[in-house]
Amino acid sequence: MAEKSAETSLDLQNIKPSLVEEFVAGAKKGFYVGVELVAPAMVLAYVLVQFLDITGLMTYIGKLLGPVMAIFGLPGEAIVALIAAFFAKAAGAATAATLYSRGVITATQATILFPACVTMGTLIGHFVRIVIVSNVNKKWHSILLCVPLIDAVVVMFMTRIVLMVMGIN
Repeated sequence: MAEKSAETSLDLQNIKPSLVEEFVAGAKKGFYVGVELVAPAMVLAYVLVQFLDITGLMTYIGKLLGPVMAIFGLPGEAIVALIAAFFAKAAGAATAATLYSRGVITATQATILFPACVTMGTLIGHFVRIVIVSNVNKKWHSILLCVPLIDAVVVMFMTRIVLMVMGIN
């Protein structure tokens, strides 16, 4: 009799969760990712844009970096989205969306910014979590920081070229 109850408990452990249970577990996980990771990044982006706008620093940064950002077909203020992307991809995307909603950048310019935000997004967090924690030799740190930045520059050029070929300015 003891063998039969042990066998039954083993069978209960091997039962796969139902589709509904899997869905609920995934929904919970998605909710927590949104609340713990995405929402704070969006708040960071909003606060950053508000701070720079209220203090007048956005105008100053825009004038200072205007010639550099013009290479990509962007106004100087667009650098704020790239700065926000350092902290989180969502922050960069949210900042670009905020700049678009305020009329600082056009939809085309937001399109140029988006892949750069994704490419170099969360650079600081990933660098610390991966490079520092895994104890990578310090001589490689500067290269590992620069590669995503170079990728972002390349992807902004490529996006601008693709949009120009499509006749979108």
